[in-house]
Amino acid sequence: MNVLVWFKRDLRIHDHPALSLAAGLGPVLPVYVVEPELWMQPDASARQWEFLAESLADLRAALAGAGAPLVVRTGDAVEALAGLCRRHRIARIVSHEETGNLWTFARDRRVAAWARGAGIEWVELPQSGVVRRLASRDAWSAGRDAFMATPALPDPALRAVEGVEPGPIPTARALKLAPDPCPHRQLGGRTRGLDLLDSFLSRRGEPYRTAMSSPLTAERACSRLSPHFAFGTLSIREGMQATAIRQAERPGGRWGGALASFQSRLAWRDHFVQKLEDEPEIETRCLHRAAETLRPRDPDASRLAAWEAGETGLPFLDACIRYLRATGWLNFRMRSMVMAAASYHLWLDWRATGAILARRFTDYEPGIHWPQVQMQSGTTGINTPRIYNPVKQGLDQDPTGAFTRAWVPELAGVPDAFLQTPWAWEGASALLGRRYPAPVVDPAAAQRAAREAIFGLRRTSDRAEIAAIVTRHASRADPRFVNDRSPPRRRRPEPAGQLSLDL
Repeated sequence: MNVLVWFKRDLRIHDHPALSLAAGLGPVLPVYVVEPELWMQPDASARQWEFLAESLADLRAALAGAGAPLVVRTGDAVEALAGLCRRHRIARIVSHEETGNLWTFARDRRVAAWARGAGIEWVELPQSGVVRRLASRDAWSAGRDAFMATPALPDPALRAVEGVEPGPIPTARALKLAPDPCPHRQLGGRTRGLDLLDSFLSRRGEPYRTAMSSPLTAERACSRLSPHFAFGTLSIREGMQATAIRQAERPGGRWGGALASFQSRLAWRDHFVQKLEDEPEIETRCLHRAAETLRPRDPDASRLAAWEAGETGLPFLDACIRYLRATGWLNFRMRSMVMAAASYHLWLDWRATGAILARRFTDYEPGIHWPQVQMQSGTTGINTPRIYNPVKQGLDQDPTGAFTRAWVPELAGVPDAFLQTPWAWEGASALLGRRYPAPVVDPAAAQRAAREAIFGLRRTSDRAEIAAIVTRHASRADPRFVNDRSPPRRRRPEPAGQLSLDL
């Protein structure tokens, strides 16, 4: 029996449960469907497509070496899959379960309905610790750990379905994607992902635990594996197991804490993806329903434009936004600050700013992004609000001003003492409103107003609603996770600022 393997966000052949299953069933037709409508969604961008296209080229080479080259089709998934199944006598499709955005959720429902009507069996398998139709969070972490402890699957040997035209991998221009200059974007493909994993575990990662907070040090000290996990060129399980092997070597120095922290963040990754799997509407609706009236649904257009352009007049915030635009990446604490400043200081609705950040992040992972966007906006009902002060963050994370000056060169003439508060400098009149904007808000006053509003909402929250959110989404007793039902002194807050768990 010929078997079609539908690749989505799992662009590898190693540790690929769906491909391994298919290899034992008969000749395999590996397929990736490029869906133009998906790439027209507000959370998609050319930088993401280009990373994915590079990963498809790498996957095509790997599959060819295994015996069955990748087939690429462009169009509607149902039409593409139906045509391939009809022409190549395929009665079974195998793929991984995908926790994507609402668009892919609706597409999968269409594919499932077509498959049932056409008599096609569609088998979906998990590729991580995320559980489809999870009944309860109570034993989730144990199940996730059991999956991660199972040996990673080897590269399978494949028999190809003969006589299939491979098809081209389209360019961003062919897909009519908007121009998206990103001169320092990470490059895709499993080969590059493996190189990053090796260099992180052997050389770069020792200062990870402390260096991840500042943009000055995080670019090198972080693993930089997040886009590879997001598009599946590497599996989370092989990342966990490679780290465990390194831990067993007992390296000295700061390695012990760095490796433990990395393992923890990989576990948090599945924890957050599980939230979106359990409640897909997190992408579009406040988890805490009362928060829908917290901010205007239509954001202030001038503030939104200033934030998107890195022209808010708050230097460190602007530097981070411009860096993200040029690189497609930002370290974890700065992701938190960028989102929190939009939601609290500028009082913008999270749906508008969340979509902009989704497009900017090469490593965009819907299951982490949207729960974290809501967490940084105070709309979950169960997380303590963190209102990051962009002035203080600039002083703490960029004490020499090197990062700020590199990305906001308009401030070259501002003395170090006033770099993060140029409005307080005696030369401000010749700068602000001319070469660099005056701040769009008074950061101290905006923070006070936001704190009053957000804690006012919490004081009037429906306790029954909050309890239901805890039951459905909060982690349990695993010490890596917050236990929202434990006394306050024992609580561990969920990690803030990931927005893709940048790792």
